[in-house]
Amino acid sequence: MGTDKKYVIDTVENKEFLKSNAEELLKFGKSFPSPEGGSYYLGDDGTPWIERPRETWITCRMAHVYSIGRMMGYDWCAELAEAAIKGINGELKDREHNGWYAGRTAEGEILPSKQCYAHAFVILAASSAYLAEIKGAKELLEEALKTYDRYFWDEEEGLSCDTWDTGFTVLDDYRGINANMHTVEAFLAVADALNDRKYRDRAGRIINRVILWAKENDYRIPEHFTKDWKPDLDRNREKPDDPFKPYGATPGHGIEWARLISQWATSEEALSEEKRQGYIEDACRLYRRAISDAWDADGAEGIVYTTDWDGKPVVRDRMHWTLAEAINSSAVLYRITGDESYAEDYAKFMRYLDNTVLDHTCGSWFHQLDENNKVKGTVWPGKSDLYHAFQAMNIPYLDYRISIASAVSKKRNFKNK
Repeated sequence: MGTDKKYVIDTVENKEFLKSNAEELLKFGKSFPSPEGGSYYLGDDGTPWIERPRETWITCRMAHVYSIGRMMGYDWCAELAEAAIKGINGELKDREHNGWYAGRTAEGEILPSKQCYAHAFVILAASSAYLAEIKGAKELLEEALKTYDRYFWDEEEGLSCDTWDTGFTVLDDYRGINANMHTVEAFLAVADALNDRKYRDRAGRIINRVILWAKENDYRIPEHFTKDWKPDLDRNREKPDDPFKPYGATPGHGIEWARLISQWATSEEALSEEKRQGYIEDACRLYRRAISDAWDADGAEGIVYTTDWDGKPVVRDRMHWTLAEAINSSAVLYRITGDESYAEDYAKFMRYLDNTVLDHTCGSWFHQLDENNKVKGTVWPGKSDLYHAFQAMNIPYLDYRISIASAVSKKRNFKNK
């Protein structure tokens, strides 16, 4: 490939590059817990920005990361995972109406609404903490699944709704694919951790709908829908850089879906080999469409945040999570298909990470860069959490058929008692 060995998959140098960066990420984020356990938003050098809200989804991501850290042999991570689980079970939990608040303000006031997105991450965090034998995780997982099943899962549609009011009395008409994507991630994690087939089946139902919508849009996935699941392709055209509901296609999500579809298809024993290969082909098409549209789309490396429905860039900023997912999916698709083009992509992404996105001075990854790869903070100032970056430093060398926490648990022989 004519590139530095530390960027090439399966070299000793690349394995060490990922391992050392994973360790540095764990060290970078260690100051996240507030006294009550909710996660502070991290600044550029890892110092908590205590004036910002302590949000449930960020706290869950940190619980997930530090639970995995413990299972990787970093025993000091257990205390941090325990702090996050304490926050999820404590200040972020609604003991009056069930479920979990969106978060708390710096002053401790409740952030309104009940989000599917956040509740999916509660499930993910609890399943990882359960495997890591973190105190309170088993009970948290049981409650999270009951709450999700009651309020968010629509058995008739085979999809999840998006947002309730704080009291779980009024359901918003908006339906979204981002929350469903992280639901697939959470359901697969539970299926692996608990050996519960129901959640693998549900993940497959969501995946089937997403592939259908993708095919109808040349493998650009619609993100926003009406309450009866009609694609709303013009939503937020006037606010195209919204951090959760941007206008147009989000190539990074196409890349992320490619990995999740691959994980599900290769783990689903009920599929015939022909059907399994069909899902893998769809995953490859999603990945290739996203990379073709978004990588180096305007004369500079990186993956643009959004495109229109013809694949032309809309928001040209580069978000760090899109690179993390590109690293993951290129590695997974290379292992499944043996196609060297994915290994070449992986090396390209690794080089870009090292040269541009890694902050070699303060640590972690720059979370947002502009079209010229200069640091920017309009959507994601600071370095809120470790989730995407940490996973990308581990997934390329784990079993792609199972979720990351279960894969680490099995690899390290860390068994839940």
